[in-house]
Amino acid sequence: MFASVLLLLAAVLLLLFLFQNHRPKNFPPGPRPLPLLGNVLQLNLESPLADLERLANRYGNVYSIFIGANPAVVLNGLQAIKEALVTKAADFAGRPQDQMVNRAIRVKAHAPGVVLADYNPGWREQRRFGLMTLRNFGMGKQSMEQRIQGEIHHIINVLEQNVVTGKTLNPHLLFHNAASNVMCQVLFARQFDYDDEFMKFFVGLFQETSKIINGRWAMIYDSVPMVRSLPLPFQRAFKLFKMGHERRLELLTENKKTRVPGKPRHFIDCYLDEMDKRGDDGSSFSEDQLCAFLLDLHFAGTDTTANSSLAAFLYLMNYPQIQERCQQEIDNVLDGKDEASYEDRHQMPYVQAVIHEIQRMADTVPLSVFHCTTQDTELMGYSIPRGTIVIPNLSSVLSEEGQWKYPKEFNPENFLNDQGEFVKPEAFMPFSAGPRMCLGEGLARMELFLIIVTLLRRFKFIWPEDAGEPDYKHVFGTTQTPKPYFMRIQDRKSIPRQRSS
Repeated sequence: MFASVLLLLAAVLLLLFLFQNHRPKNFPPGPRPLPLLGNVLQLNLESPLADLERLANRYGNVYSIFIGANPAVVLNGLQAIKEALVTKAADFAGRPQDQMVNRAIRVKAHAPGVVLADYNPGWREQRRFGLMTLRNFGMGKQSMEQRIQGEIHHIINVLEQNVVTGKTLNPHLLFHNAASNVMCQVLFARQFDYDDEFMKFFVGLFQETSKIINGRWAMIYDSVPMVRSLPLPFQRAFKLFKMGHERRLELLTENKKTRVPGKPRHFIDCYLDEMDKRGDDGSSFSEDQLCAFLLDLHFAGTDTTANSSLAAFLYLMNYPQIQERCQQEIDNVLDGKDEASYEDRHQMPYVQAVIHEIQRMADTVPLSVFHCTTQDTELMGYSIPRGTIVIPNLSSVLSEEGQWKYPKEFNPENFLNDQGEFVKPEAFMPFSAGPRMCLGEGLARMELFLIIVTLLRRFKFIWPEDAGEPDYKHVFGTTQTPKPYFMRIQDRKSIPRQRSS
């Protein structure tokens, strides 16, 4: 009798699992899921991008997978992603609220920041404030250029030391420190020494957790709820983010002691001024929300820019003819100028093309940040219920056949027309698209341009003879990172200039 009851319960549970993994009517097709696990075993958890491409080849550019019992729609190609994120932006602008990344970053349940906040009036007012404040603090203006150039001088000092010693350099930590310091100037009006404990903690946090919260352990956490309390690596991410929240609270307390209302020095002061102005109006502004906002900007502004810079010099070293052509254009445009300005990009079509091609190949945020539908909607003829997870596969657009002259290879011609003028194809969307587009896109573009131009003007970057063949494969995570590499640096002042014919 007891055995029969157990068998009955097992059968009922199995049916429930199967029912949970049932695709709704007219839902996008996809591989058959397993009970409880969904399609987790059908994806390479180190990097699922190749598997997602394989599934697109089989099921089409809009298909579905199951993350545990939760259905998710994967979007591939420009047409599908543009329809969802731009044409039907409001329908696809939500954020799933029950995944590991939310659990890690949302230390306070009611303070989701701006990246992970659901699509609602609170999110809109936070994003509007963020865009306005970043512009006021010089995004695209000279004051921001000066902050970035100040940080580039630190990079130059490090590189000059390596020129003197003749040693090779691993630039990974250098570029992460520099990108983090630029954000620290915007957020806190402080510039830290690279050996400062605050700097080392946050750069380490971003590098380590980026691989946890969007890698194999995140997929396991999202698919198998019963493991969430076990001592697995995602617990490390939770601990680090909590420590980061505590340190931001300490920094906030410290800044409040020296703050003069109405005279903002940085992002924190601007936010506190906004809180004072609003009073108790029931808005989404709070100190917890501020701390979450600081994490959003600091994390995104550090990791994406640093990894794009690393990709830049990996390609420039291994395509020396492209590096040299960039330097010729930079020398011509900046002749007689002390330093580069962001406005100089308009006179550097080839450099612009190279930088954009680097971003395309770097594919820094391949799966964007997951979206979800805010209401029942349709996409490419399929019915998508409200609350469905949506995964925009930006990698598929950045290498899509028919959208690029050379979709699978590094070639600046992808961004040049027949007259040699810079053009930006519609399929270039490394920062995503629509209302959820990256908040700090303008700052990231300015940083990348000034870093690359300034360093190429001063130095020649050489792939070490004993380094073997370069590996262009990325380390997958929330942001993709080039694998560690070393560079040799030569001061261009010591290189005899060739006369132009």
